[in-house]
Order: sequence, then structure tokens, then C-alpha cells
Amino acid sequence: MSEVSRGPAVRSPCIGVCMLDNDDLCTACRRSGLEIADWGAMSDDEKRQVWALIRRREAGERGI
Repeated sequence: MSEVSRGPAVRSPCIGVCMLDNDDLCTACRRSGLEIADWGAMSDDEKRQVWALIRRREAGERGI
């Protein structure tokens, strides 16, 4: 059986400018190196969790 889609796929935050800073976060999309590497294998729920972390990082939270 095929999996039924539950809405649009979660879009990638990648904008094609990949450069990790000293905290292992991409300076463009604010994902960690591991989050970038794992993105293609993540479920939509996991991707939404990463998006939530990105928003917190953009708001200035550190260490997440």
C-alpha cells in the first residue's frame, strides 16, 4: 500500500547558500549540519520540529 499524503510536503529551508558557522549552524537556513544531512530521510513531523528550532534560532536563542 502507498502512503496517503496528509497535505503539502514540508518545504526545505535551504536557499542554496551553505556555510556552517562555529556553532555548526548554516548561516543561511539556520539548520545544524546533522539536520541538513538528515533532512531527506526525516518525516514531515520531524521537519516541522526542525522548522520550530530554526524559528527559535532566528529569534536569538542559542544552544538549540
